[in-house]
Amino acid sequence: MKKVAVIGGGPSGMIAAYFAAQKHHVELFEQNEKLGKKLFITGKGRCNITNDRDISEFFNEISRNAKFLYSAFYSFTNRDLIALLREHGLETTVERGGRVFPKSEKSSDVIKTYEKMLRKSGVKINLNSKITAIDRKGDSFCLEGREFDSLIIATGGYSYRSTGSTGDGYKFAKQFDIEVEDLRPALVPVELSDDFLDKLSGLTLKNIELIAKRGKKEIHREFGELLFTHFGISGPTTLRMSNIINRAENIQLYIDLKPALDAKTLDDRILKDFDEFLNKNINNAMVKLLPKNLIPTVLHLAQIDPHKSVNEVTKEERRQLVKTIKEMPLKYKSLMDINAAIVTSGGISVKEVNPSTMESLKIKNLYFCGEILDVEGFTGGFNLQIANSTGYLAGTSI
Repeated sequence: MKKVAVIGGGPSGMIAAYFAAQKHHVELFEQNEKLGKKLFITGKGRCNITNDRDISEFFNEISRNAKFLYSAFYSFTNRDLIALLREHGLETTVERGGRVFPKSEKSSDVIKTYEKMLRKSGVKINLNSKITAIDRKGDSFCLEGREFDSLIIATGGYSYRSTGSTGDGYKFAKQFDIEVEDLRPALVPVELSDDFLDKLSGLTLKNIELIAKRGKKEIHREFGELLFTHFGISGPTTLRMSNIINRAENIQLYIDLKPALDAKTLDDRILKDFDEFLNKNINNAMVKLLPKNLIPTVLHLAQIDPHKSVNEVTKEERRQLVKTIKEMPLKYKSLMDINAAIVTSGGISVKEVNPSTMESLKIKNLYFCGEILDVEGFTGGFNLQIANSTGYLAGTSI
Protein backbone atom coordinates (compact mmCIF):
# COMPACT_ATOMS: atom_id res chain seq x y z
CA MET A 1 0.00 0.00 0.00
CA LYS A 2 1.46 3.32 -1.10
CA LYS A 3 1.16 6.72 0.56
CA VAL A 4 -0.48 9.03 -1.97
CA ALA A 5 -0.86 12.82 -1.77
CA VAL A 6 -3.43 14.70 -3.80
CA ILE A 7 -3.10 18.48 -4.04
CA GLY A 8 -6.41 20.16 -4.88
CA GLY A 9 -9.94 19.54 -3.66
CA GLY A 10 -11.84 20.25 -6.87
CA PRO A 11 -13.70 17.52 -8.80
CA SER A 12 -10.58 16.04 -10.44
CA GLY A 13 -8.69 15.93 -7.15
CA MET A 14 -11.62 14.45 -5.23
CA ILE A 15 -12.34 11.74 -7.79
CA ALA A 16 -8.61 10.91 -8.07
CA ALA A 17 -8.36 10.63 -4.28
CA TYR A 18 -11.47 8.45 -4.11
CA PHE A 19 -10.21 5.92 -6.65
CA ALA A 20 -6.62 5.92 -5.36
CA ALA A 21 -8.00 5.18 -1.89
CA GLN A 22 -9.47 1.88 -3.10
CA LYS A 23 -5.91 0.49 -2.92
CA HIS A 24 -3.73 3.02 -1.10
CA HIS A 25 -3.50 5.38 1.86
CA VAL A 26 -4.51 8.81 0.50
CA GLU A 27 -4.31 12.32 1.88
CA LEU A 28 -5.95 15.23 0.09
CA PHE A 29 -4.64 18.78 0.61
CA GLU A 30 -6.97 21.71 -0.07
CA GLN A 31 -5.89 25.29 0.57
CA ASN A 32 -9.47 26.56 1.04
CA GLU A 33 -11.65 26.12 4.10
CA LYS A 34 -13.88 23.67 2.18
CA LEU A 35 -13.79 21.31 -0.78
CA GLY A 36 -15.17 22.12 -4.23
CA LYS A 37 -15.22 25.91 -3.89
CA LYS A 38 -15.21 26.48 -7.65
CA LEU A 39 -17.60 23.57 -8.20
CA PHE A 40 -20.05 25.40 -5.92
CA ILE A 41 -20.52 28.25 -8.42
CA THR A 42 -20.60 26.21 -11.65
CA GLY A 43 -23.80 26.13 -13.66
CA LYS A 44 -24.97 29.27 -11.82
CA GLY A 45 -24.91 27.33 -8.57
CA ARG A 46 -26.71 24.31 -10.03
CA CYS A 47 -23.62 22.39 -11.22
CA ASN A 48 -23.75 21.03 -14.77
CA ILE A 49 -22.10 17.72 -13.85
CA THR A 50 -21.69 16.23 -17.33
CA ASN A 51 -23.61 15.74 -20.57
CA ASP A 52 -26.00 12.94 -21.53
CA ARG A 53 -24.74 12.48 -25.11
CA ASP A 54 -22.92 9.35 -26.17
CA ILE A 55 -19.31 9.59 -25.05
CA SER A 56 -18.16 9.34 -28.68
CA GLU A 57 -19.78 12.74 -29.29
CA PHE A 58 -17.78 14.43 -26.52
CA PHE A 59 -14.71 14.79 -28.72
CA ASN A 60 -16.54 17.28 -30.96
CA GLU A 61 -17.04 19.44 -27.86
CA ILE A 62 -13.36 19.58 -26.92
CA SER A 63 -11.71 22.66 -28.36
CA ARG A 64 -8.12 21.78 -27.48
CA ASN A 65 -6.23 18.46 -27.57
CA ALA A 66 -9.29 16.24 -27.89
CA LYS A 67 -7.27 13.15 -28.92
CA PHE A 68 -5.39 13.23 -25.63
CA LEU A 69 -8.67 12.50 -23.81
CA TYR A 70 -9.52 9.31 -25.72
CA SER A 71 -8.39 6.90 -22.96
CA ALA A 72 -9.78 9.09 -20.19
CA PHE A 73 -13.25 9.42 -21.67
CA TYR A 74 -13.59 5.74 -22.55
CA SER A 75 -12.10 4.56 -19.23
CA PHE A 76 -14.54 6.61 -17.17
CA THR A 77 -17.54 7.77 -19.20
CA ASN A 78 -20.38 10.14 -18.39
CA ARG A 79 -22.54 7.09 -17.67
CA ASP A 80 -19.94 5.82 -15.19
CA LEU A 81 -19.89 9.19 -13.44
CA ILE A 82 -23.68 9.41 -13.19
CA ALA A 83 -23.87 5.83 -11.88
CA LEU A 84 -21.14 6.49 -9.29
CA LEU A 85 -22.86 9.59 -7.96
CA ARG A 86 -26.23 7.79 -7.88
CA GLU A 87 -24.62 4.92 -5.95
CA HIS A 88 -23.69 7.48 -3.29
CA GLY A 89 -27.12 9.08 -3.17
CA LEU A 90 -27.14 11.82 -5.81
CA GLU A 91 -29.98 11.69 -8.32
CA THR A 92 -29.58 13.58 -11.60
CA THR A 93 -31.79 15.01 -14.31
CA VAL A 94 -31.20 15.82 -17.99
CA GLU A 95 -32.05 19.22 -19.45
CA ARG A 96 -31.86 20.97 -22.83
CA GLY A 97 -28.73 20.16 -24.80
CA GLY A 98 -28.15 16.98 -22.78
CA ARG A 99 -26.91 18.92 -19.76
CA VAL A 100 -26.93 16.81 -16.60
CA PHE A 101 -27.74 18.49 -13.27
CA PRO A 102 -28.44 17.24 -9.74
CA LYS A 103 -32.19 16.78 -9.27
CA SER A 104 -32.04 19.09 -6.27
CA GLU A 105 -30.54 21.82 -8.52
CA LYS A 106 -27.95 22.49 -5.80
CA SER A 107 -24.22 22.28 -6.50
CA SER A 108 -23.73 21.90 -2.74
CA ASP A 109 -25.38 18.45 -2.98
CA VAL A 110 -22.81 17.39 -5.57
CA ILE A 111 -19.98 18.49 -3.30
CA LYS A 112 -21.57 16.69 -0.32
CA THR A 113 -21.70 13.51 -2.42
CA TYR A 114 -18.00 13.76 -3.29
CA GLU A 115 -17.20 14.36 0.40
CA LYS A 116 -19.26 11.34 1.42
CA MET A 117 -17.35 9.22 -1.10
CA LEU A 118 -14.00 10.43 0.22
CA ARG A 119 -14.85 9.79 3.86
CA LYS A 120 -16.29 6.33 3.11
CA SER A 121 -13.10 5.37 1.28
CA GLY A 122 -10.87 6.58 4.13
CA VAL A 123 -9.27 9.60 2.47
CA LYS A 124 -7.71 11.96 5.01
CA ILE A 125 -8.91 15.47 4.10
CA ASN A 126 -6.64 18.37 5.06
CA LEU A 127 -8.43 21.71 4.68
CA ASN A 128 -6.73 25.13 4.96
CA SER A 129 -3.60 23.29 3.84
CA LYS A 130 -1.74 25.29 1.20
CA ILE A 131 1.25 23.41 -0.21
CA THR A 132 4.01 25.93 -0.88
CA ALA A 133 6.80 23.59 -1.96
CA ILE A 134 7.36 20.04 -3.18
CA ASP A 135 10.75 18.43 -2.68
CA ARG A 136 12.12 15.17 -4.07
CA LYS A 137 13.81 12.74 -1.72
CA GLY A 138 14.94 9.78 -3.81
CA ASP A 139 11.73 8.47 -5.40
CA SER A 140 9.52 10.13 -2.79
CA PHE A 141 7.75 13.49 -2.73
CA CYS A 142 8.07 15.67 0.36
CA LEU A 143 5.17 17.95 1.20
CA GLU A 144 5.62 20.15 4.27
CA GLY A 145 8.24 17.75 5.61
CA ARG A 146 6.18 14.59 5.02
CA GLU A 147 7.00 11.89 2.49
CA PHE A 148 4.64 10.32 -0.06
CA ASP A 149 5.26 7.59 -2.63
CA SER A 150 3.00 9.14 -5.30
CA LEU A 151 1.68 12.62 -5.96
CA ILE A 152 -1.38 13.78 -7.90
CA ILE A 153 -1.48 17.48 -8.77
CA ALA A 154 -5.07 18.65 -9.37
CA THR A 155 -4.78 22.32 -8.50
CA GLY A 156 -7.01 23.59 -11.30
CA GLY A 157 -6.40 26.44 -13.70
CA TYR A 158 -5.96 30.18 -13.29
CA SER A 159 -9.55 31.36 -13.71
CA TYR A 160 -11.79 32.31 -10.77
CA ARG A 161 -8.78 33.04 -8.57
CA SER A 162 -11.10 33.92 -5.68
CA THR A 163 -11.89 30.19 -5.42
CA GLY A 164 -8.23 29.30 -4.96
CA SER A 165 -7.16 28.78 -8.58
CA THR A 166 -3.88 30.60 -8.07
CA GLY A 167 -1.73 28.69 -10.56
CA ASP A 168 0.38 26.89 -7.96
CA GLY A 169 0.31 23.67 -9.97
CA TYR A 170 2.04 25.36 -12.90
CA LYS A 171 4.85 26.49 -10.57
CA PHE A 172 5.25 22.94 -9.27
CA ALA A 173 5.37 21.62 -12.85
CA LYS A 174 8.05 24.10 -13.88
CA GLN A 175 10.02 23.11 -10.80
CA PHE A 176 10.16 19.59 -12.28
CA ASP A 177 11.08 21.00 -15.71
CA ILE A 178 7.67 20.07 -17.12
CA GLU A 179 6.50 22.24 -20.01
CA VAL A 180 3.52 24.51 -19.42
CA GLU A 181 1.69 25.88 -22.46
CA ASP A 182 0.74 29.59 -22.44
CA LEU A 183 -2.32 30.31 -20.33
CA ARG A 184 -5.27 31.99 -22.02
CA PRO A 185 -8.89 32.63 -21.02
CA ALA A 186 -11.47 30.15 -22.33
CA LEU A 187 -15.27 30.30 -22.22
CA VAL A 188 -15.06 34.04 -21.68
CA PRO A 189 -17.03 37.11 -22.85
CA VAL A 190 -15.67 39.38 -25.59
CA GLU A 191 -14.90 43.08 -25.31
CA LEU A 192 -15.89 45.35 -28.23
CA SER A 193 -15.14 49.00 -28.97
CA ASP A 194 -18.40 49.76 -30.82
CA ASP A 195 -20.18 52.96 -29.81
CA PHE A 196 -23.62 51.31 -30.01
CA LEU A 197 -23.12 49.11 -26.93
CA ASP A 198 -24.94 51.46 -24.56
CA LYS A 199 -28.02 51.28 -26.78
CA LEU A 200 -27.96 47.48 -27.12
CA SER A 201 -26.79 46.44 -23.63
CA GLY A 202 -29.14 43.77 -22.27
CA LEU A 203 -30.46 42.73 -25.70
CA THR A 204 -30.49 38.96 -26.30
CA LEU A 205 -30.45 37.67 -29.87
CA LYS A 206 -31.63 34.13 -30.55
CA ASN A 207 -30.95 31.87 -33.54
CA ILE A 208 -28.09 34.00 -34.83
CA GLU A 209 -24.61 33.02 -35.98
CA LEU A 210 -21.46 34.62 -34.60
CA ILE A 211 -18.74 34.56 -37.26
CA ALA A 212 -14.98 34.96 -36.87
CA LYS A 213 -12.85 35.93 -39.87
CA ARG A 214 -9.26 36.82 -40.60
CA GLY A 215 -9.38 39.05 -43.64
CA LYS A 216 -11.76 37.35 -46.06
CA LYS A 217 -11.12 33.87 -44.64
CA GLU A 218 -13.80 32.52 -42.31
CA ILE A 219 -12.31 30.78 -39.28
CA HIS A 220 -15.39 29.64 -37.40
CA ARG A 221 -19.09 30.27 -36.84
CA GLU A 222 -21.33 29.49 -33.87
CA PHE A 223 -25.13 29.23 -33.94
CA GLY A 224 -27.33 30.09 -30.95
CA GLU A 225 -27.87 32.92 -28.48
CA LEU A 226 -25.86 36.10 -28.02
CA LEU A 227 -26.16 38.78 -25.36
CA PHE A 228 -25.04 42.39 -25.74
CA THR A 229 -23.47 43.88 -22.61
CA HIS A 230 -22.12 47.31 -21.71
CA PHE A 231 -18.60 46.08 -22.56
CA GLY A 232 -19.27 43.80 -25.54
CA ILE A 233 -20.96 40.44 -26.04
CA SER A 234 -21.55 37.32 -23.98
CA GLY A 235 -23.88 34.33 -24.08
CA PRO A 236 -23.39 30.76 -25.36
CA THR A 237 -22.17 31.58 -28.88
CA THR A 238 -19.65 34.09 -27.55
CA LEU A 239 -18.27 31.77 -24.89
CA ARG A 240 -17.82 28.95 -27.39
CA MET A 241 -16.21 31.31 -29.92
CA SER A 242 -13.72 32.50 -27.30
CA ASN A 243 -12.19 28.99 -27.20
CA ILE A 244 -11.56 29.19 -30.94
CA ILE A 245 -10.06 32.68 -31.10
CA ASN A 246 -8.10 32.89 -27.84
CA ARG A 247 -4.87 32.15 -29.70
CA ALA A 248 -5.74 33.90 -32.96
CA GLU A 249 -4.63 37.32 -34.18
CA ASN A 250 -6.20 39.95 -36.47
CA ILE A 251 -9.71 38.67 -35.84
CA GLN A 252 -12.87 40.32 -37.15
CA LEU A 253 -16.26 39.36 -35.74
CA TYR A 254 -19.66 39.53 -37.44
CA ILE A 255 -23.22 38.52 -36.59
CA ASP A 256 -25.47 36.85 -39.13
CA LEU A 257 -28.83 38.04 -37.81
CA LYS A 258 -30.77 35.79 -40.20
CA PRO A 259 -28.71 32.62 -40.80
CA ALA A 260 -31.75 30.67 -42.04
CA LEU A 261 -32.12 33.04 -45.03
CA ASP A 262 -29.67 33.40 -47.89
CA ALA A 263 -29.10 36.88 -49.34
CA LYS A 264 -31.76 36.56 -52.09
CA THR A 265 -34.42 35.16 -49.76
CA LEU A 266 -33.66 37.91 -47.24
CA ASP A 267 -33.94 40.56 -49.94
CA ASP A 268 -37.32 39.13 -51.00
CA ARG A 269 -38.45 39.20 -47.37
CA ILE A 270 -37.40 42.86 -47.03
CA LEU A 271 -39.29 43.76 -50.23
CA LYS A 272 -42.37 42.02 -48.87
CA ASP A 273 -42.16 44.03 -45.64
CA PHE A 274 -41.62 47.22 -47.62
CA ASP A 275 -44.81 46.52 -49.58
CA GLU A 276 -46.71 46.03 -46.34
CA PHE A 277 -45.36 49.25 -44.81
CA LEU A 278 -45.26 51.25 -48.02
CA ASN A 279 -46.12 54.64 -46.51
CA LYS A 280 -43.85 54.30 -43.48
CA ASN A 281 -40.21 55.11 -42.97
CA ILE A 282 -37.70 52.28 -43.03
CA ASN A 283 -37.17 52.41 -39.28
CA ASN A 284 -40.79 51.34 -38.75
CA ALA A 285 -40.91 48.97 -41.71
CA MET A 286 -38.44 46.49 -40.20
CA VAL A 287 -40.23 45.67 -36.95
CA LYS A 288 -41.20 42.19 -38.17
CA LEU A 289 -37.66 41.40 -39.25
CA LEU A 290 -35.47 42.59 -36.36
CA PRO A 291 -35.80 43.48 -32.65
CA LYS A 292 -37.03 47.07 -32.40
CA ASN A 293 -34.03 48.44 -30.49
CA LEU A 294 -31.59 46.80 -32.92
CA ILE A 295 -33.05 48.45 -36.05
CA PRO A 296 -31.42 51.91 -35.62
CA THR A 297 -27.98 50.30 -35.19
CA VAL A 298 -28.38 48.10 -38.28
CA LEU A 299 -29.55 51.06 -40.38
CA HIS A 300 -26.65 53.18 -39.12
CA LEU A 301 -24.17 50.45 -40.05
CA ALA A 302 -25.83 50.13 -43.46
CA GLN A 303 -25.60 53.92 -43.84
CA ILE A 304 -29.32 54.34 -44.42
CA ASP A 305 -31.32 57.27 -43.03
CA PRO A 306 -33.81 55.70 -40.57
CA HIS A 307 -36.40 58.37 -41.44
CA LYS A 308 -36.29 57.58 -45.15
CA SER A 309 -39.56 56.38 -46.62
CA VAL A 310 -39.42 52.76 -47.83
CA ASN A 311 -40.44 53.80 -51.35
CA GLU A 312 -37.33 56.01 -51.49
CA VAL A 313 -34.88 53.25 -50.54
CA THR A 314 -32.62 52.47 -53.50
CA LYS A 315 -31.67 49.02 -54.71
CA GLU A 316 -28.05 49.71 -53.64
CA GLU A 317 -29.21 50.70 -50.14
CA ARG A 318 -31.27 47.53 -49.94
CA ARG A 319 -28.24 45.49 -51.01
CA GLN A 320 -26.21 47.15 -48.26
CA LEU A 321 -28.98 46.41 -45.75
CA VAL A 322 -28.95 42.72 -46.68
CA LYS A 323 -25.16 42.65 -46.35
CA THR A 324 -25.32 44.27 -42.90
CA ILE A 325 -27.99 41.87 -41.64
CA LYS A 326 -26.02 38.87 -42.91
CA GLU A 327 -22.71 40.23 -41.60
CA MET A 328 -23.25 42.84 -38.94
CA PRO A 329 -19.69 43.98 -38.14
CA LEU A 330 -18.39 44.17 -34.57
CA LYS A 331 -15.24 46.03 -33.51
CA TYR A 332 -13.35 43.25 -31.73
CA LYS A 333 -11.16 44.59 -28.94
CA SER A 334 -10.11 41.51 -26.95
CA LEU A 335 -11.30 38.64 -24.84
CA MET A 336 -11.97 39.58 -21.24
CA ASP A 337 -9.12 38.60 -18.95
CA ILE A 338 -8.70 35.20 -17.35
CA ASN A 339 -10.50 36.28 -14.17
CA ALA A 340 -13.73 36.43 -16.17
CA ALA A 341 -13.11 33.04 -17.80
CA ILE A 342 -14.98 29.88 -16.85
CA VAL A 343 -11.92 27.72 -17.59
CA THR A 344 -8.24 28.17 -18.38
CA SER A 345 -6.84 27.37 -21.80
CA GLY A 346 -3.26 26.10 -21.74
CA GLY A 347 -1.46 24.38 -18.89
CA ILE A 348 0.59 21.20 -18.55
CA SER A 349 1.58 20.20 -22.08
CA VAL A 350 -0.09 16.98 -23.17
CA LYS A 351 3.29 15.93 -24.58
CA GLU A 352 4.49 15.66 -20.97
CA VAL A 353 1.77 13.27 -19.78
CA ASN A 354 0.88 9.66 -20.55
CA PRO A 355 -2.74 9.87 -21.82
CA SER A 356 -3.50 6.34 -20.57
CA THR A 357 -2.45 6.99 -16.95
CA MET A 358 -2.04 10.77 -16.48
CA GLU A 359 1.48 10.08 -15.19
CA SER A 360 4.30 12.47 -16.01
CA LEU A 361 6.60 11.10 -18.71
CA LYS A 362 9.56 12.71 -16.92
CA ILE A 363 8.87 12.12 -13.23
CA LYS A 364 7.80 8.66 -12.10
CA ASN A 365 4.80 8.53 -9.73
CA LEU A 366 3.81 12.15 -10.49
CA TYR A 367 0.33 12.58 -11.97
CA PHE A 368 -1.71 15.50 -13.30
CA CYS A 369 -5.48 15.72 -13.80
CA GLY A 370 -8.24 18.22 -14.41
CA GLU A 371 -8.05 21.81 -15.55
CA ILE A 372 -4.29 22.05 -14.97
CA LEU A 373 -3.85 20.03 -18.18
CA ASP A 374 -3.77 21.75 -21.57
CA VAL A 375 -7.26 20.58 -22.55
CA GLU A 376 -10.58 22.37 -22.53
CA GLY A 377 -14.10 21.94 -23.80
CA PHE A 378 -17.15 24.00 -24.57
CA THR A 379 -20.02 24.61 -22.15
CA GLY A 380 -22.50 21.83 -21.48
CA GLY A 381 -20.82 19.70 -18.80
CA PHE A 382 -17.80 18.68 -20.90
CA ASN A 383 -15.15 20.35 -18.75
CA LEU A 384 -16.39 18.65 -15.60
CA GLN A 385 -16.33 15.32 -17.42
CA ILE A 386 -12.70 16.05 -18.36
CA ALA A 387 -11.97 16.66 -14.68
CA ASN A 388 -13.63 13.43 -13.56
CA SER A 389 -12.28 11.21 -16.36
CA THR A 390 -8.66 12.40 -16.00
CA GLY A 391 -9.01 12.21 -12.21
CA TYR A 392 -10.21 8.62 -12.50
CA LEU A 393 -7.19 7.64 -14.60
CA ALA A 394 -4.75 9.33 -12.23
CA GLY A 395 -6.34 7.67 -9.18
CA THR A 396 -6.58 4.17 -10.62
CA SER A 397 -3.15 4.18 -12.30
CA ILE A 398 -1.13 4.34 -9.10
